[in-house]
Amino acid sequence: MRLARTLTGSLLTLMSAATLAAVPSSADLILQGGHVRTPDGWAESIAVRAGVIVAVGDAAALRGFKGAQTQVIDLQGATVIPGLHDVHVHPLFAGVSERQCKVEQGKTMSAFLAAVKDCTSKAAKGTWIRGGQWDAPALGEPMSLEQLDAVTGDHPAYFEDSSGHSVWVNSAALRIARVEETTANPPGGVIEHDEHGHLTGVLREDAGLELLRGKIPKPDAATLRSALQWSHEEMLSHGLTSYTEASVGFTADFKSEMENYKAFSAAKAVMPRATLCLTWGPDSADFERTLVERNLYRSEFVQPDCVKIFLDGVPTESHTAAMLEPYADTVAGRDDEAARRGMLFVSQDVLNAAVTRFDAQGLTVKFHAAGDAAVRSGLDAIAAARSRNGFGGLMHNVGHCTFVSEQDIQRARGMGATFEVSPYLFGPSSINEAIGSAIGPARMERVWPVREMLDAGALVVPGSDWSVVPSVNPWVGIEQLVTRQRPGGSADRFAPREAISVQEAIDLFTVNAARQERTSDRLGKIAPGYWADLAVLEENPYAIPATQLHDVHVRLTLVGGAVAYRATKGRH
Repeated sequence: MRLARTLTGSLLTLMSAATLAAVPSSADLILQGGHVRTPDGWAESIAVRAGVIVAVGDAAALRGFKGAQTQVIDLQGATVIPGLHDVHVHPLFAGVSERQCKVEQGKTMSAFLAAVKDCTSKAAKGTWIRGGQWDAPALGEPMSLEQLDAVTGDHPAYFEDSSGHSVWVNSAALRIARVEETTANPPGGVIEHDEHGHLTGVLREDAGLELLRGKIPKPDAATLRSALQWSHEEMLSHGLTSYTEASVGFTADFKSEMENYKAFSAAKAVMPRATLCLTWGPDSADFERTLVERNLYRSEFVQPDCVKIFLDGVPTESHTAAMLEPYADTVAGRDDEAARRGMLFVSQDVLNAAVTRFDAQGLTVKFHAAGDAAVRSGLDAIAAARSRNGFGGLMHNVGHCTFVSEQDIQRARGMGATFEVSPYLFGPSSINEAIGSAIGPARMERVWPVREMLDAGALVVPGSDWSVVPSVNPWVGIEQLVTRQRPGGSADRFAPREAISVQEAIDLFTVNAARQERTSDRLGKIAPGYWADLAVLEENPYAIPATQLHDVHVRLTLVGGAVAYRATKGRH
């Protein structure tokens, strides 16, 4: 037996030596003359072969990797960090929305209606007018059908708020949806009325989704392809080399969206790496069919390994986020339990069974959970899955975690759960004014409690929720994680005790995100053996004031050692 082991070991040694001898020693690409952030400190140069980092060090150490065919990029002092990962984006929706009637967040009623009127004047007769975004506090006055009808006429109109969980539609759209003053609220949704019982045109949660589902024209394949192309370029320009599409099936339908991702990947274009989350519904035949077929769409850049479950809404004036304690204010025309504590969309027993099932299938579950009661429900479902299946390495993640009880923060690490937070919302803004009014100042001191999460040893990852937020720029999120102020700094701060350091903020987008996506053996760090997914920055984020982080500029973005983005004039 000892002789067999010795012979086997000698054979493996000879095989390894032969294999190494067959691999060319020169690199395909060398980036040199920069400030390279590694787990062990700073280096000057990186050598890449076949998309993999083979060496990191100073120019002298990497001289032996330069061959006749090696491409050399002079970094000219630029800073290189691992490519960033956004764990919660909607790129198809963002690209499609870019072509719709866009209104800047925070507009007053008169400004919003003027923008809608301008869009309507340019639309073909009878076509839908779609777009957003509106914020109830910023509008400054009650919303009514008459206001929207006056600027949209016979066009059916559908405008989302800044959270994406409420819509304002006109009379033409309500007629198409067959909604009248006596129409009952659908499960998981609210049809709003004013104090006199008249329809306002505001539909909350599933009232907007379900009542108009199938009645609004869906984007065609060409539109979806163009939307994804535009979104990829936008993400790459900010140093994002990978992302998680949080709601496949939301923008068009499962089949169209999955085929679009497959076609894009098959075109062999350099694109960010994408993890796809299929939007779950307890009685959705489309979801079940797509779940079975998901691996037909898998490729090097597309991994359909995730399921999205909506647990509640948002803690704004809509009161649809599920809260452990009652909201601080009231909702005009409503006095039900949902108005007081919000809404849970899935019963606990159904949720436990679903998460246990997906966990056993090797699928990561991503929850939408804004209220602390919804976060608890998600964690309870993860605990049920762990009890039944044991821990198999999947890090199910609870987002957006706007509010989390201190007790539940302490639970996450022990059960292997991840908190996904929305750092683009961490500064003062219109949507946060709405949240503050609904929740009250005392609980706002712990809104998005990132500092507490990290101190508890939990895995924390960032999700922009773009295009709910205006920009996918991760540097805005990184700055607001650190300052909790408006970009560029401000006198007002948002839950300042939950601020974290620059290193911790960048870690959320790199090493933490890689752990979440089960790629930490090949992404999230700059080290030999890791994929060359890199962001080359003009500014060193570790050396500038935190209030300047939002203005970091990306010079180059590389995916697998290939240049996927190059700034045309040094700044984009």
